[in-house]
Amino acid sequence: MPPAIVVFAPSPLLTVTIEDRAGQPDIHVHAGGQGVWQARMISTLKVPVVLCAALGGEAGDVLEHLLPGEGIELRTLRVGTRNGGYVHDRRGGDREPIAEAPGGPLDRHEQDALYEIMLREGIEHGTAILAGPNDDQVIPASLYRRLATDLGANGCRVAADLAGERLDAVLGGGPAVVKVSHEELIADGRARGDDPAELVAGIRQLRAEGAGTVIVSRAGEPALALPGDAADDGAVLEIHMPPLEPAEPRGAGDSMTAGVVASLVRGDPVREALRTGAACGALNVVRRGLGTGGESAIRTLAERVELVEWKGND
Repeated sequence: MPPAIVVFAPSPLLTVTIEDRAGQPDIHVHAGGQGVWQARMISTLKVPVVLCAALGGEAGDVLEHLLPGEGIELRTLRVGTRNGGYVHDRRGGDREPIAEAPGGPLDRHEQDALYEIMLREGIEHGTAILAGPNDDQVIPASLYRRLATDLGANGCRVAADLAGERLDAVLGGGPAVVKVSHEELIADGRARGDDPAELVAGIRQLRAEGAGTVIVSRAGEPALALPGDAADDGAVLEIHMPPLEPAEPRGAGDSMTAGVVASLVRGDPVREALRTGAACGALNVVRRGLGTGGESAIRTLAERVELVEWKGND
């Protein structure tokens, strides 16, 4: 079995979704948030996961029971604040927010304790994903800088699925994988627009700032990637996913990151990891549960993912 991937999920969410079942409300209660969804997809690929999270308040009490799953070990810090959550009504087909609550901020001592848990687990297992908090107030960007730098300096391969000041913070640590959406790349000022040439310029800027493999998701358009392995020839790739009708467009990028890192931990080359990640993202959007899917379906879809050199490379 491959070594575990440690996922930093500082502020998991308690999610309540109302579905329609034969004309009656069907209520689903789950743990959610970027890191949780990534952990769920990684475990689907039969790679063990260690999930590091802060839990507090009534929502935290419930999350402590919901979070453990097959192949997922939980490392928690009990905190004085509360976890966030939401209630969404999806009986009409689209998500209608009924109530949404952000998580509360961690104090200085709680931040240090969570950093210590993540540092220990990341060094022990050798691969870490740094996922973002549900709300900007939960933890400062400086904690991400410390984690990326200190984990990388101690032999841990770091992947970052972040944007804004948190992405800026981790680049100095030389993360092995960076995934960002094209909207985030533009918002961060690394691309002037959504034209592929502008996005590729932003990708190359991220490489110059310290990132290894860089992946930019583009909603319904082919993702763009600059592999960072020893065979990297500097060519940007377009990742063409198999055509599928979406049922839940959210979470595709998170699943892509999870699939890429899980594949790398299993020893696959970067290009194969990109195919697996794309398949995870594609499968996520045809299911209603975020970060879900079946391993056999992922393998089948991965065979249909095409990597094409971006025509502007010449």
